[in-house]
Amino acid sequence: MLERFAFAPIEGRPPIRWPEGKRLAVWVVPNVEHYEFAPSTMGARDPWPRSAPPDALNYPLKEYGNRVGLDRLLDVTDRLDVRCTASLSLAVPVMFPEQFAQMQARGWDYLCHGLYNTHYLWDCEIDAERAFIAECQRRMMDATGAPIRGWFSPACSHTPNTADLVAEAGIDYYCDLYHDDQPFPVHTRSGSLITIPYSMDVNDVVLHVAGADGDAFAAVILDQFETLYEESTDAARVMCIACHPYVTGRPHRIGSFERALRHVVGHDDVWMATGSEIAQWYRTHHLDEVLDWLKVRR
Repeated sequence: MLERFAFAPIEGRPPIRWPEGKRLAVWVVPNVEHYEFAPSTMGARDPWPRSAPPDALNYPLKEYGNRVGLDRLLDVTDRLDVRCTASLSLAVPVMFPEQFAQMQARGWDYLCHGLYNTHYLWDCEIDAERAFIAECQRRMMDATGAPIRGWFSPACSHTPNTADLVAEAGIDYYCDLYHDDQPFPVHTRSGSLITIPYSMDVNDVVLHVAGADGDAFAAVILDQFETLYEESTDAARVMCIACHPYVTGRPHRIGSFERALRHVVGHDDVWMATGSEIAQWYRTHHLDEVLDWLKVRR
């Protein structure tokens, strides 16, 4: 397997800047997912380990996000004028067309999060994974009329081949690596691929599994923001706020989320961006300089 990224400490890299001199790019990434009641494919991990499918407790807990929680997230992002990047299970446009229409009406951006969040890539053979990515590409085109711009494997289930296959498919950016606070080039066998920082720390479902409440998620958002905002004085950074409608969309969590997000958007020198916007800006203004700098380092 290729070494996916060069070691390059963030201090000493060519400085990057965002549009209009903005110092910190923040992208809000709701994971809008569908979990199959009775999964069509059983791979390396059982999606319903509590009991044999159907899991009559956990399936409805996930389904709450598409029935109720997403509407609350839409209300918050409408009030704060935040255009999100949905990490989208591509079954959603077919399974939940009314909810997908609401995201479309707001001009949300999308990155591919597989077909279902119960269909994983672990141990997938390379030809099967290539076919899976092609099927995702077909469904994204059917739903939006545009190709996939970003990739985040379902349930973080990427394989050693995923980055190569994503680049081969012409996808711009990749979110299966959580290794940096700036975009960065990825080594692949063909094509051009960059990472955009996605977060497994500023992530409501990770905190929820650990027993944290909405206030704890808000505190993590604010602490992350204050540190990155301060560090971005000299060189720009990226902050991801990853959330899930079935977690943050609950009535006892949504208020804390809105208060934290309101603090973030209240800074004039923060760029509230989408994944596609960050990728395009970085490619246009910084990628070649970083690649040249890495050649000199080698």
